[in-house]
Amino acid sequence: MKIAISTDNGRVSEHFGRCPLFTLVKIEAKEVRSKQTLSNPGHQPGFLPQFLKQQGVECIVAGGMGMRAKQLFAEAGIKTVLGVSGGLDEVIAQLAAGNLEGGDSLCTPGAGRGYGVPKSTCDHPDDQGGHSK
Repeated sequence: MKIAISTDNGRVSEHFGRCPLFTLVKIEAKEVRSKQTLSNPGHQPGFLPQFLKQQGVECIVAGGMGMRAKQLFAEAGIKTVLGVSGGLDEVIAQLAAGNLEGGDSLCTPGAGRGYGVPKSTCDHPDDQGGHSK
């Protein structure tokens, strides 16, 4: 399975669409077969699900994403795992072991960083690499 992880500074990004990078990981038989990074080509409604689908992505892991984005990923046949935080290596190890657990999106609609520029507040604590409420 090929998985895209929204990445910011070696950690899972809180906001999938505004992350600077996507880390693409191919996992087969509980082993990481390949790992590469792609620069985020830009955040426009509906573009990223199709872009990642063209890369062969079957699942995206992120801290947060809006309902419309989740719907667009579902329409593209890409599973979403949200509510994930932490270091990239730790998350990849959990993915390979098959025990990464997602949850609710970490961010409220409209929150986030537009390529490093704060837009509004989020629900995640500052010690998770984000910005405070």
